[in-house]
Amino acid sequence: MGSTELSKRSKAEEGGFNKPLRVLLDTHIWLWYLLGDNKLSANLQKIIASQENELWLSPISVWETLILAEKGRLELDSKPITWVKKYLRILDVKEARLTYEIVMLSRQLELPHQDPADRFIAATAVHLELALATVDTRLVGFDWLSTLQ
Repeated sequence: MGSTELSKRSKAEEGGFNKPLRVLLDTHIWLWYLLGDNKLSANLQKIIASQENELWLSPISVWETLILAEKGRLELDSKPITWVKKYLRILDVKEARLTYEIVMLSRQLELPHQDPADRFIAATAVHLELALATVDTRLVGFDWLSTLQ
């Protein structure tokens, strides 16, 4: 990532961005925003709430949400599929489709772990040239992945 990209990222992280951001929401960020969790930073709350920004969500995040609910690690106010459908309508997100290119890229990423969901989400952000909104320490700090916290 060049210095221009770093300065863009820094401005976005400070909430002082001038042009709309294209942001892929990591699963926990999507959930924290929708559930009103105070773990979500004020900066990310502002970025997600802004009508100026373009928000994206991977089907992998929907899959992870359903698994968390099925395992009892996530409490929702309705059946998991009903809840997901409701909130996909409420929060305006674009579907970041999983493609052959993204799947192949997921295996080429230099990540210190093999978590398939993280790999698919990171590869999606890279392939679609989106900033990844995440606080997952296993996904931040790479020069090839633009992140927002």
